[in-house]
Amino acid sequence: MKKTALILLFLTIISINKVFSQTSGTGLGIIVGEPTGLTLKHWVSSSNAIDAGLAWSFLDNGNFHIHADYLYHMNVLNSLLKTNNTSLYAGIGGRIKLKNSDKGETDNRLGLRVPVGVVVYFPEPRLDAFLEVVPILDLTPKTDFSFNAAIGVRYFFK
Repeated sequence: MKKTALILLFLTIISINKVFSQTSGTGLGIIVGEPTGLTLKHWVSSSNAIDAGLAWSFLDNGNFHIHADYLYHMNVLNSLLKTNNTSLYAGIGGRIKLKNSDKGETDNRLGLRVPVGVVVYFPEPRLDAFLEVVPILDLTPKTDFSFNAAIGVRYFFK
């Protein structure tokens, strides 16, 4: 019964059309958490975007982190919060983690990301603020499961 209810809720959420104040253009900003660095987001339609990050991870003696995701935005929160500027999003993407071990050996990783988050849009001065949690499945050099989590803000150019 619970599985059926969850499936119906998911189908309802993805079928809702959305109207937001900031769902076009390209935004550049910062992301703070795991990892911390620069973030870029480009809207490809009113509900789909591509985001990317160049960042530094502070775990395991530090490493450079590059990721890119395809995101789908849902406006289910707008009805609950009585706003038109909040969105849940989910997506899929990949990441490359370049790092050196304590012994000077490389331990580079390639993995799949599944970001899930919430974003708030501000029409003036064209900002969005977001919070996301990202399960990661590293595929190389060995299979490993981990999480990233961060907050961020982006400025959107016209």
